[in-house]
Amino acid sequence: MKITIIDYGMGNLKSVQKAFTALDLETEITNNPESILKADKIVLPGVGAFRDAIHTLNETGMSEAIGEAVKKGTPFLGICLGMQLVFEKSYEYGEYKGLGLIPGEIVRFKPEDMTLPNGDMLKVPHMGWNTLEIVKPEPLFKGIEDQSSVYFVHSYYLETQADVVSCYTDYGTRIAVAAQKDHVFATQFHPEKSGPVGLKILENFGGI
Repeated sequence: MKITIIDYGMGNLKSVQKAFTALDLETEITNNPESILKADKIVLPGVGAFRDAIHTLNETGMSEAIGEAVKKGTPFLGICLGMQLVFEKSYEYGEYKGLGLIPGEIVRFKPEDMTLPNGDMLKVPHMGWNTLEIVKPEPLFKGIEDQSSVYFVHSYYLETQADVVSCYTDYGTRIAVAAQKDHVFATQFHPEKSGPVGLKILENFGGI
């Protein structure tokens, strides 16, 4: 079993690959649609702008390959920007259509939610460690304790229907930070940067 990590020029590929390697899970990094179609499991990592990412995925045929792989049941994990790409639409610097694998939209933090009672403002991007409120413990969060801490870096967040949400966190307001629909999983936080908790989440994905 091999985990295919998609390279579209915007991912923290080596840190994701290193995390899976630490778990003795075999990986490959690819930008080849044929390799994506043949993958046992797929990970879409990423940092950067939604617009540029979806453009590259569409132009190279990788978006279509991802859709076909998911249709046939290949387990899929989107991380950070890769998570945002999983959903239907993003409003980052315009309005852009995503992969549409799970219903939902990506929106910017609202200034009214960022204001603390003393008048100070929370910083955007949301950067650092926050705790998880786990509402769907299996399969990705099997063995993870509620209120475990994970690492975030993002300026936009997910709005979606509650039945696909796996975890929330609080950053000015309660926001969805992990989602699942069937064999498609997505995390706004970086498991590969979240210590033993993150490694356990990646290990769970490897065992799906």
